[in-house]
This record gives sequence, structure tokens and C-alpha cells, in this order.
Amino acid sequence: MASHEVKDPLNRRYSQRTTLIISAVTTLAMLLIWWAATALGWVKPLFLPSPQTVVQRLGDLIDTGFADATLWQHTLASLFRVFSAFLLAVLTAVPIGILMGIHDFAKGLLDPVIEFYRPLPPLAYLPLIIIWLGIGEVAKVVLIYLAMFAPICLSTRAGVRAVAREKVLAAATLGASRLQIIRHIVLPGALPEILTGMRVGIGFGWTTLVAAEMVAATAGLGFMVLNAKDFLATDVVIAGIFVIGIVAYGFDLIMRGLEHWLVPWKGR
Repeated sequence: MASHEVKDPLNRRYSQRTTLIISAVTTLAMLLIWWAATALGWVKPLFLPSPQTVVQRLGDLIDTGFADATLWQHTLASLFRVFSAFLLAVLTAVPIGILMGIHDFAKGLLDPVIEFYRPLPPLAYLPLIIIWLGIGEVAKVVLIYLAMFAPICLSTRAGVRAVAREKVLAAATLGASRLQIIRHIVLPGALPEILTGMRVGIGFGWTTLVAAEMVAATAGLGFMVLNAKDFLATDVVIAGIFVIGIVAYGFDLIMRGLEHWLVPWKGR
């Protein structure tokens, strides 16, 4: 009997190499459009400086800096705030998410609080954080932490809830303790969702960074962008945006690699 090849109904026929080539071509096309818009005078330099100007400004930011700090100092200040908040979010959101996933009482107790503040923009509760914590580094880290906590916690809870009940019952039948079931059944099963939540959470952290650095900051990429806006230094604004995007994308690539290493079965 002749075998027939089953076609993918989702039309996922491209290899990873082809996808990378398409991405590279798309990026190059966007850069060419940007260059053409500035070279042909479609947009005034005040509103959109040329790619050459932005690259030159990046070099100046590395050498001489902006707002009394070099680009490296701005970047390190932002990295410290984002990754301090990320570490705190992972250490608290993952255990709480697991607890909410295995205990209905914990879910009923914590879910209303998390679901209430989750859709709120960070700028909405920024004044309250300033009143409570002042204008120091703690307030900045807490603001970013709150933006990360909800997606990590809810993804962890969803991952725990998605673990097959049959596996849990089979482990309990074989004499596994509650701790052993959580460690060997629940955590591995929920790990893909946990890692996805971490990727989403760090993205929220970077988007909240600018809001956090509005509060009495003296260094940071968000502070640099906001300060440059006051002087109509559009090239500095775009350079800062590019640096934030590159750093955030680099961490996302690391998280993707970690995901492929820890959960190679995901999506298969």
C-alpha cells in the first residue's frame, strides 16, 4: 500500500535557515527605507535623523556620553534595575504560581489581587510607589518587579493546571509524596509555560524601564532617552531605543536557547 505524505495544515513548511534569511532581508529592507526617507528628504532630520547620524551618535555616546554618563554607564544602570527585578520576580512569582496551581484556596485568595493590578499601566500606580518607597532605586526596581510578576505568576499557574491529572494520580498510586510529585511531575510539565512567562515578563520589564527611570534617575537608558527628548536630540532618542531593543532581544535569544535546552519536546 502506497504511503502518502501528510501535509502540515498550518503551512509550516519553512526551515529555520529560510526563516533567518527572510528576517535578515526584512531588516535590510527596513534600513534601506529609513536611509531613502532621510537621503531623499522625505522626513526632516529633526524628526528622523539618517542611519549614519545615529551610528555616529552611538560612537559619541560611547566615548563622551550624554547627561554626565557614558552609554556603558547608562546601560549598566538599566541592566541592574531590570535584572534585579527579574530575579526577584522569578524567586517569588514561580512558587506563588505553583501554589495557586495546586491549591484552589491559594488561587481564590491571590487571583483577585493579581488580576486587578495586572491590566493597570505602571504609570497608574507609580505615584503610589513614590509615596510609599520614595524616589530611590528601591522604587524603580519595585515598579519593574510588579510589571514582571503577574505574567510569570499566571503562566506558572496555567502550566501547573495543564499537567495531566493521570500523571499525578499514577505517581501518587506508586507511593510518591506530594513534594516528589511537584518536583518530578508538576515542575517538568509546567516548565514550558514558566519559561514563556519569564520571556513575557522580561519584555514587560523593559517596557516599564522608561517609566521607572522618570523618577529622579541620574543614569539609565530610559533616563537618557527622556533627557534627550527635552533637548530635541532625536538621534540620541533613536540610539537609546536601538540599544534597549538590542539588549532586550539578546536576552530573549538567551531565553529561547534555554527553552530549547530544558524543554526540547515543546511543540513536538
